[in-house]
Amino acid sequence: MTGRVFLAFLVVLVATAAHAAAVKDVRSKMGSRFEITAVHDREAAAHEAVEAAWAEIDRLEAMISGWREDSETSAVNRSAGTRPVRVSPELFRLIRRAVKVSELTAGAFDLTFAGVGDLWDFRSGEPAVPGRERIAAALRHVGYRRIVLDEERGTVFLDDPGARIGFGAIGKGYAANRAVFVLKEHGVRGGLVSAGGDLVAFGRREDGEPWSIAIAHPRDPKRVLAQIPLTEQAVVTSGDYEQYFIHDGRRYSHIIDPRTGWPASGLQAVTVICPDAELADALATATFVLGPEEGLALLERMEGVEALFVTETGEVRSTSNIRRHLKQEDQG
Repeated sequence: MTGRVFLAFLVVLVATAAHAAAVKDVRSKMGSRFEITAVHDREAAAHEAVEAAWAEIDRLEAMISGWREDSETSAVNRSAGTRPVRVSPELFRLIRRAVKVSELTAGAFDLTFAGVGDLWDFRSGEPAVPGRERIAAALRHVGYRRIVLDEERGTVFLDDPGARIGFGAIGKGYAANRAVFVLKEHGVRGGLVSAGGDLVAFGRREDGEPWSIAIAHPRDPKRVLAQIPLTEQAVVTSGDYEQYFIHDGRRYSHIIDPRTGWPASGLQAVTVICPDAELADALATATFVLGPEEGLALLERMEGVEALFVTETGEVRSTSNIRRHLKQEDQG
């Protein structure tokens, strides 16, 4: 459940109109590739807006990073099992929302997953399957109910000394949301924010047309499963095709089920579409963990959320109302 895979879609940025300028900038943030595109009447103003969005992403990374010793998140983790930590209202609200997603998904999404997820090193030259005993021992410190929130005092407490929180499955979505907010504050009338594959589109391209997102097949990037015009929507994909290894004929992907400590199986990819990138980020991971049956059933109960699933056998399934998001030629 760690590390957002790079989203397998193509962003169509075609069009040049004299009445508007589109500025695009790509940088490395939060350990991933981020891309911001801003459409504004004045090119200089678009550049200013993009810089302000980068500053906001840097601010958030300083707050939620588990690697920075001076972050609020690190302070919470250092004090696990010892004392509650007073955090900023913003971080408190983010953690509270994450706990609600954990409750909604019966623990398939869990901020405390890193305690067991770190046993799996998918970037090693010689990745190995951890022993069952090590996984079982790490799982004793995992569970969103170990996060104790005191709203009156604004504190966060991990009630197990071995527990810790990480924002790998929700932080980039939140950063994308905030970047869009900043762009709009600076007068940007249309744009895209891709945060390590979590994509948010708002407004329209410089020619007035909607942004166009092509969802690619996880095993064949040249095969487009759906073409989706987007305005005021987020699209997030979780999949098993970026960080994985094969051992004894079995594929182990980087998306860890926090309830078992083992990589999730049953799906090649799941793409979630909804207006909120933070929620789409968390749900993409959670439904990948839940699998095609439970994942689809959960999303069918949620208003304004649609998804496209590719099962481990290659079957393409979707929520019942996704057709309203597709281009006419994709609706068959």
